[in-house]
Amino acid sequence: MSQQQKILLQPRSIVVPGELVAEGEFQIPWSPYILKVSNKYYSTVVGLFDVKDTQFEIIPLEGSFYYPKIGDIVIGLIEDVEIYGWVVDIKAPYKAYLPALNLLGRPVNVGEDLRRYLDVGDYIIARIENFDRTVDPVLSVKGKDLGRISNGTVIEIMPVKVPRVIGKNKSMYETLTSKSGCSMLVANNGRIWANCPSRLSEEILIEAIRKIENESHIKGLTDRIKQFIEEKLGEKSASGGEAKINT
Repeated sequence: MSQQQKILLQPRSIVVPGELVAEGEFQIPWSPYILKVSNKYYSTVVGLFDVKDTQFEIIPLEGSFYYPKIGDIVIGLIEDVEIYGWVVDIKAPYKAYLPALNLLGRPVNVGEDLRRYLDVGDYIIARIENFDRTVDPVLSVKGKDLGRISNGTVIEIMPVKVPRVIGKNKSMYETLTSKSGCSMLVANNGRIWANCPSRLSEEILIEAIRKIENESHIKGLTDRIKQFIEEKLGEKSASGGEAKINT
């Protein structure tokens, strides 16, 4: 770090909106959570300040909306069926649109009822294909593991908590899946698809995810979650039945 660069906070510090976090010229990716004024950088949210080499970032701890980015994987909820496609809720300030051509691979036939393929209340895994803030996000379901969700369950979390559920180098994700036995996809927009071998493991996974949401600012959280899941599974083994889950 050069003498013209000054980071004013310790790593893992909690910041609030308007707080000065750094001064100088830094080559950091654009973020809605950091405001640059002249050569000073301010937090725009309540968040966790982190430093990586000569760069820094702010991980928000509050916020319920998702801001779309092209290439993001999202889990969408079908809200309406139109003549040529579907209106999809992706937890963003904008409604997304899935063209029928993208799903069917052909134009819609005259009078064709698209509810045969996707209906209101269905969930899909999709990719943000186009978005520039002048038009609503356009989705694509072309690609491996994309399309309608036909099994498992969808868990809602705050979009800002997604990085904590994944963890550094996917450490938290691997702890959740390996310890619970569940398959899991964590979408960028704050929805998680999980397919678990039993109702018990699903309940334990959901409770672990809620624990991550509530304790995302605590150090050593991955180890705490590992211990939590092992203890819950141990309760079942010791009792010879299902462990008690606090919901």
